[in-house]
Amino acid sequence: MFKRIAIILLMAVFVLAGCASAAKNESIGSGERDFAEGAPPMPAEAPSLEYSKDAITAYEQSVTTQSVERMVIRDANLSIVVNDPTAVMEDISRMAESMEGFVVNSNLYQTQTVSGLEVPEAQITVRVRADLLDEALTQIKAHVEDPDNDVLYENVSGQDVTQEYTDLNSRLRNLEDTAEQLREIMDDAVKTEDVLQVFSELKNVNEQIEVLKGQIQYYEQSAKLSAITVTIKAKESVQPIQVGGWEPKGVAKDAVESLIRAYQTIADAVIWIVIFCLPIAIPVGLVLFFLIRGIVKWNQKRKAKKSAIASENENS
Repeated sequence: MFKRIAIILLMAVFVLAGCASAAKNESIGSGERDFAEGAPPMPAEAPSLEYSKDAITAYEQSVTTQSVERMVIRDANLSIVVNDPTAVMEDISRMAESMEGFVVNSNLYQTQTVSGLEVPEAQITVRVRADLLDEALTQIKAHVEDPDNDVLYENVSGQDVTQEYTDLNSRLRNLEDTAEQLREIMDDAVKTEDVLQVFSELKNVNEQIEVLKGQIQYYEQSAKLSAITVTIKAKESVQPIQVGGWEPKGVAKDAVESLIRAYQTIADAVIWIVIFCLPIAIPVGLVLFFLIRGIVKWNQKRKAKKSAIASENENS
C-alpha cells in the first residue's frame, strides 16, 4: 500500500513539473510574438554601475565643499617697546573687554639691564573677536612711538581646521547613535551580567562623547576668538650701552654685552666661593688635615716599633 502511494505522488510531481515548463514556454513565446508585432522595444542598457558611483561621489563632494563653512583659527604674537609697560598692559586688557573678549593671562615682572638698572616688563595674552583681530593689532601698535623700531616682532598665523572640525562632528554623531542603541539594548536586557556589560560599554562611549564635545568646543571658541600674545618691554631695556660716549651697535654691541655678562658671572662665582664655600671648606679641611696627619704619624710609629723588634731578635 505504501509503495503505491509513493508511486502516485512521484507521478503527480512529474505531471506538475511538465505543466509549469509548458506554461513558461508559452509565456516566453507570447512575449516574442508581441515584440515581433510592433510592441515597444526594451529600454536601452543603463550606464555601468561604476560610472554612476563615481558621478554620485563627485557630486556629493562638490555639495559638501560648497555647504561647509571654512573654520580658520587666527592668532597673533608681537613684541613692542613702550615707555610704561604697566599702563600699556592695562590698556590692552580694557581693549580686549571692549572687543567682546577677555584676558587669558597677564604677568608683570622686573628685569635688569646690562648696566644694572631694574625696569618693568610685561606679557599679556588676550582673546578678541576674530573679525576684530586686525583692528586690535592696530590699537596695540598705536602705543609705540616709533613703529619702525619699537615693534620688535609681529606674527599673525592662521590654521584651517575645517576638516578636523567636520571629522569630530561625524564621530560625535556616530557615538551618539551608538549610545542610543546601547540604551535600548540595556532596557531589553534581562540578565544582570548582560546589563552590567552593556552599562560598562555605554559608560565608555559617553566618555568618548564628552572628549569630542570638548574638542569641538575648543575649535569653535578658537575660531570665534583670536588669541593675541604681547610682550611689552620698557625703552630702558633696549637702549644701547654707552662707553665713553660711543654706542656700539650690531655685533660689537652683542660682544660687549656678552663680555659684561661673563665678568658678572665670574664675579658672582667669586662671591659665592668667598661667602658660602670657604666658611664650609675651611673647617672641613682642617679636620681632614689633622686626621690624615695623625694616621701618618701612627703608621710611622708602628713601622719604627717593628724595626726595633726585628733588630732585637737579630742581636739575640
